[in-house]
Amino acid sequence: MGIPFVDLKRQYLQIKEEVNTAIADVILKGDFILGKELELFESEFAGYCGVKYAVGVDNGTSALELSLRAYGIGQGDEVITVTNTFIATASAIAFTGAKPVFVDMDPRTYNINPSLMEKAVTSRTKAIIPVHLYGQPADMDAVLETAKRHGLKVIEDACQAHGAVYKGKKAGSMGDAGCFSFYPAKNLGGFGDGGMVVTDSEEVAEKIRMLRNYGQKEKYNHLFLAYNRRLDTIQAAVLRVKLRYLDNWNEKRRANAKIYNELLRPFSGYLITPYEEKNAGHVYHLYVVAAERRKELQDRLQSKGISTGIHYPVPIHMQKAFAGLGYKEGDFPEAEKYAKLIFSLPMFPELTREEIEAAAAAIKEFFGGK
Repeated sequence: MGIPFVDLKRQYLQIKEEVNTAIADVILKGDFILGKELELFESEFAGYCGVKYAVGVDNGTSALELSLRAYGIGQGDEVITVTNTFIATASAIAFTGAKPVFVDMDPRTYNINPSLMEKAVTSRTKAIIPVHLYGQPADMDAVLETAKRHGLKVIEDACQAHGAVYKGKKAGSMGDAGCFSFYPAKNLGGFGDGGMVVTDSEEVAEKIRMLRNYGQKEKYNHLFLAYNRRLDTIQAAVLRVKLRYLDNWNEKRRANAKIYNELLRPFSGYLITPYEEKNAGHVYHLYVVAAERRKELQDRLQSKGISTGIHYPVPIHMQKAFAGLGYKEGDFPEAEKYAKLIFSLPMFPELTREEIEAAAAAIKEFFGGK
């Protein structure tokens, strides 16, 4: 059967009865849109993150875009973020009419390089979107200090960092708003697309509730033109069940990462394993390594039935979709360098030690280990 990159079936089988009951309850009540389960999930997720409000939306991209819109960011504005992330981060900025302004990454953490943010600020800059990439929080002290100096909003892209912690605070809770995706393979994933915005601002939460639901506070009373970007009640019901297990699943991910680290340490001259900041509680949405002979190593692993992935092979500034920004190859050397080196090994809570050992053995064989 091989070793899958991620196996959602294993997780489902562990909580099958709870999930099936939750879904059936929504169906029997016919409570599909903005239902009771969504209200409960929003309240529970806000509490989990340590904030006052949470607003469910249809995906993580919408969470980012609607957060920016709620703070009045749009045409003519600039928003600083990283180039080595999924395109949705920059797309959300562009959808508002604002311009993404990229910063290179820290080659140790793969997160935004704090020393480069200041240089990216202009008179048009209105916000910073730090990405907690692969499950490790960015250097939020540096981000918040830069934002405070220049009067900028901070919108955390925590779409890969459910439950991650920075100096005792949950990812998503430190900026003006935090954004999450519930894509099925995420640490907290639904049975389809979904997203959430968390914030301590009642005004922003209310604005996002209206932005996701046709600009209305009351049915058929539309205060402005807006969207249909609601989180389905069935997804919220599923996510309520899964939220109870999230911390335990994250600990299993961390335990799996520790096993990987121990087994791969002998190959540190050939393979770079994840670096974890001491103040950041990494939740290993992905276990990302780097190697010069990436394709050869991936092919060898695949020949052994071990699945891998690449996140992300082309930095955003080199994507055709953003060619109009005028960036060129060489503008962000660290992001460009590591885009050619990094790949992800299998990582999910139910991954067994035996499977990790098999992956490590295949890597050992590839590098000629004895």
